[in-house]
Amino acid sequence: MRRVVITGMGAVTPIGNNVEEFKNALFAGTNGIGLITKFDITDNKHQVAGEVKNFDAAALLGKQTARKTDTFTQYAIVAAREAMEQSGVQGTVPTDRIGVCFGSGIGGIETLCEDHQNLLEKGARKVSPHFVPKMIYNIAAGNIAIEFKANGPCTAVSTACATGTTAVGEGYRAILHGYADAMICGGSEAAITPLTVAGFGNCQALSDSNDPETCCCPFSKNRSGFVMAEGAGVLVLEEYEHAVARGAQILAEVVGYGSTCDAHHVTAPDPEAQFVAKAFLDAMPEGEVDFSKVYVNAHGTSTPLNDKTETTALKRAFGDDAYKLHISSTKSMTGHMLGATGAVEAIASILALQNDTVPPTIHYTEADPELDLDYTPNTAVQTPLELALSSNLGFGGHNAVIAFRKV
Repeated sequence: MRRVVITGMGAVTPIGNNVEEFKNALFAGTNGIGLITKFDITDNKHQVAGEVKNFDAAALLGKQTARKTDTFTQYAIVAAREAMEQSGVQGTVPTDRIGVCFGSGIGGIETLCEDHQNLLEKGARKVSPHFVPKMIYNIAAGNIAIEFKANGPCTAVSTACATGTTAVGEGYRAILHGYADAMICGGSEAAITPLTVAGFGNCQALSDSNDPETCCCPFSKNRSGFVMAEGAGVLVLEEYEHAVARGAQILAEVVGYGSTCDAHHVTAPDPEAQFVAKAFLDAMPEGEVDFSKVYVNAHGTSTPLNDKTETTALKRAFGDDAYKLHISSTKSMTGHMLGATGAVEAIASILALQNDTVPPTIHYTEADPELDLDYTPNTAVQTPLELALSSNLGFGGHNAVIAFRKV
């Protein structure tokens, strides 16, 4: 069986617009959540989000590209450029052996809202000719393929909040089974709009608090909902022998992927957590595992049901060994980046392995007696790590877990 490794990473997040910035903020426990600046929040019940800061699309991509692309695609291209520059894989494989697996939970919702307003106020002639290719959620994958002349398999996936993890997992499978030698994988989201905030808020998914220091508190007893965020994460996956032969820097090895569905409810996880547990077990590599050296980057949304269900899943999957795990939710710092969150959290998992450091779950203030695992409250912990599991659960019951091993 072919082996798959990571040779490049790129990130645009609420706590850093490249991987180095993201890493430093991650281990420092930096809060990237604040009051929304993208629109007037005066009359909004929900007023906080994890926004990307100081991102100048025209400067980074050129005015023409910025004008013709939605923000979620802009984030995707910038993150992909960083990942591909670090990897150096371009030009070392035939173009039809490099592919893309990249997704978004929602796609170009900013463009959709803007042009819908143009239609209502100014008529059909004022809808942009770029509306469709800016809005459709596969267009980030298409733009990445065009940017890097990736003629291999190009797939856009959407499994809601599990999208980024699914994209990395399916890219892993494409290389594992010989359909490609390298894959550009990840997810992107830019959905902080009045419509989406109202939609998530009215279905009672968002936090009740508008205090940036208390609104997102995964695994804490006072958690009340998630905080929307935006950004992009990209990982370059490569066949191991090829990476070694060209002298690439190997950041981690992908050693497993689990993908299941609760088939239970459109928004609520199954409290029995049977198939979340199966996704964890399916992702685990063969052989003996020292659970005291395993980091779990949990989905950890700060919603009452998710955090309880995920804790149940870990206990169901690993029994008493679940108490040895080092667990944290980096959403406590970034907020929930929806379709991008799995890819960014995969990067966080690899950074944890590289640095033998468990990122903290910040804003943890009050223990929930039903949630009794080690969630790494408030401060990063230095400890030897060998394996990292990154898990994400999405509306519709989608569950995805990816496993990385230190190299």
